[in-house]
Amino acid sequence: MQKGQNYNRPGPGSKIKVQPIKTAKDIETIKKLLKDNPLHMAIFTLGINTNLRASDLLSIKVSQVRGLKPMGEIDITERKTGKARKINLNKKCVDAINELLVSRTYQDDDYLFTGQRGRLTVPYLNNLVKKWCAEINLKGNYGSHTLRKTFGHIQHVNYGVPLPELMVCYNHATQKQTLDYLCIQPDEIRKVYANEI
Repeated sequence: MQKGQNYNRPGPGSKIKVQPIKTAKDIETIKKLLKDNPLHMAIFTLGINTNLRASDLLSIKVSQVRGLKPMGEIDITERKTGKARKINLNKKCVDAINELLVSRTYQDDDYLFTGQRGRLTVPYLNNLVKKWCAEINLKGNYGSHTLRKTFGHIQHVNYGVPLPELMVCYNHATQKQTLDYLCIQPDEIRKVYANEI
C-alpha cells in the first residue's frame, strides 16, 4: 500500500453507491440529533423533502426563501444539467428555513447554508451526512446524495408515489433506472418471491 492511498476511493469508471435512509424512525432519530442546530436541521429537512442535488441545495440564496409560504415555489438552475426547475417547499421545509433565518443575521444575497468560512461545500455536506448516520448506528454507505435518494425512497415506499412520477422528478429514462437509483429493486423483487401460490 502506498502512502496516502485510499482503498475506499472508487477506481476509474466505477462508482460508490450511497444508500437512502429507508425508515421514518431513522429519519426522526436524525432530526432529534439535529434539533438544537438550525443550520443542520434545515439542510437535512430540505434535502429529504426535495430531490435537489447537494450542489443545488447549497446554492439556495436567502432571497429565494425569505417570506416563503408552505408549498411556495423557488426557481433553481441545476448545476449539473443547466436546466431550470421549479421546486415547491412543503411546511416542514418552510418551518426549518424560518428557524434558521431567526437563528442568525442574513442579507438577502447571502447563501442560506453558510458556515464560518462561507457557503457550505458538497464534501462538507457529505461528511455531515456520514456523521449523522454513524451517530444513529445506520449500517451502510451514506453521503450527501443520501438526502436526495431518501426523498424518492420514502415517496415511493411510504406514500405510494408511482414510479412514472418519480422518473419525472429525477429526469430518469426508465423505471428500472429509478428503482436502481433509489435502492428499491432488491426489496421489490424479494417481495415477489415471498408471494405463495
